Amino acid sequence: MLWCCLLSAVLTACGGGSTPAAAGPFEPPPPAKQGKHFKHIVILIQENRTFDNLFATFPGADGTRTGKTHNGKILLRAADLESQISPDNGYNGWVRDWNRGKMNHFDLVPIGRVPGTFVYQYVHPNQIAPYWDLAKQYVLSDHMFQTQGSGSFTAHQDLIRGDTAINETYNLIDFPSGGASQPWGCDANPGTTTSVITADNKYSSGIGPFPCLTYATLRDLLDPKGISWRYYAPAVGGSFGGNLWNAFDAIKAVRYGPEWTTNEANPETRVFTDISRDSLPSVAWVIPDFQNSDHPGDNSDTGPSWVAQVVNAIGKSPAWKTTAIVIVWDDWGGWYDHVPPPGPHRYGGLGFRVPAIVVSPYSRAGYVSHNDYEFGSIIKFVEENWQLPSLGTTDKTSASFIKDFFDFTQPPRNFVPVGSKYSRSFFLHQPPSNQPVDSE
Repeated sequence: MLWCCLLSAVLTACGGGSTPAAAGPFEPPPPAKQGKHFKHIVILIQENRTFDNLFATFPGADGTRTGKTHNGKILLRAADLESQISPDNGYNGWVRDWNRGKMNHFDLVPIGRVPGTFVYQYVHPNQIAPYWDLAKQYVLSDHMFQTQGSGSFTAHQDLIRGDTAINETYNLIDFPSGGASQPWGCDANPGTTTSVITADNKYSSGIGPFPCLTYATLRDLLDPKGISWRYYAPAVGGSFGGNLWNAFDAIKAVRYGPEWTTNEANPETRVFTDISRDSLPSVAWVIPDFQNSDHPGDNSDTGPSWVAQVVNAIGKSPAWKTTAIVIVWDDWGGWYDHVPPPGPHRYGGLGFRVPAIVVSPYSRAGYVSHNDYEFGSIIKFVEENWQLPSLGTTDKTSASFIKDFFDFTQPPRNFVPVGSKYSRSFFLHQPPSNQPVDSE
C-alpha cells in the first residue's frame, strides 16, 4: 500500500493528475507590510551550480583552481556557461561525490560517454558578469549549503519551509517517480511515489507518499499575519514548463485553495508587472523559465541577464529602499566543489555549497561572508524580519545572517544598474520554452 494512504495525518489522499484552475485576472496582491528591517524580501532561485562552478576565482572568496579526484588532483578548466551535459545530482551521486567528506569522487559518477572529469570546471567570469558585478557591489556568501545532497524537488521545498520532514522518521529526497515528463506535485499522475531518507541516511527509493503534502510552509506563518506573498513561476499543467518545479504545487492547501489563482503568478515575467505598479508582495519567490535558469543542458546563456533584469527593475523602483533580494542556486547540479559540508550528516545533508548573493540598500559593500549558512537561514531571515514564530524545521538551528550581511547604521545606498547582455524587453517578449525548470 502506498504511504500516501498510511500517512493521512500529514498527506492528502492518493490521487492527482487534475487540471489546474484557470488563472483569473492578475490583480495586485494585498499591500506589503513593513517588517523590522525590510518591507519586501525577494528570493530569486536559479538552478544547479556549485560555488566553485561560478565563483572559483572570485577575489577573497573560498574558491579553488584545483580539484580532487579518486586518484589525485586536477586543474579546474574554464568553461562556457552553456553546457550540453547535465551531470547527475541525485542523492546516490552526491554520496559518491562527497565520499565521507573527502570530496574526491566526483569523477566516478557516470555521465554517459563524457569523462567523469567533465564536472571539474568553472564558468568564464565574463560569461556571468552580472553575478560578479552584484557580488562585488553587495554580499557574496561562499558558505551557503543546500539542505540536502539532492535535486530540485526537495531543494525547492526547502526554500519554502526549511526541510522535507513528512514525520519524525523520514524526510523526502530526490524527485518523485514518473520521470521528467510528469508534474511532481499534486498534479502528478495517480500512483506517483517519492523516495525517503532517515536521520541515519537510510535511503528508500519509491516507497514514499504521493507528492501532495499538508506540512506547514512559510505561507502558514505569513497568512495569519496578513503578510502578502507570491510565487512567480512558469505555468503548471499540460506541457507547461512549471511542472518541474513549482514548490507550492505540492502543497495541498495552496494547490486546491483560492491562493492557487491569487498567489501563484504565471508566467514568471509577471514579477515585472508587480514591480512596475509598485505592488510587490512582502515575500516573493521568483522561478525562471528553464532557458533562463543556468541549468546545465539548457543551451542558453540568458540566466545572468534574467537575474540582472529582475534586480534592475526593483532597483529602479520605489521598492528599492525597502527590499532585500536573495539570489540563490537550488542545488549543486553535479559540479565539483571543494568544501565539505559541515556538521553531522543527517537526512541526506547538509548538501554541497551553492552561491548566494544578497542585494539591498543596506548590504555590506563588496563583502564576502565565510560564515556557514543553509537554506534554513533564508527561512529564518523571513521569520526574523516579520517577527514570526519558527516553523520548527532547519530554520530553528540555522544561523541567522541579518547581522552578518547588513549594516543598518549606514544610509540606504543608491542603486547602480547592473549591465547585462539581454534586456528586460527580451524576456518580456521571449516565448516560453515549455521545458521543465528541472529534470533532476
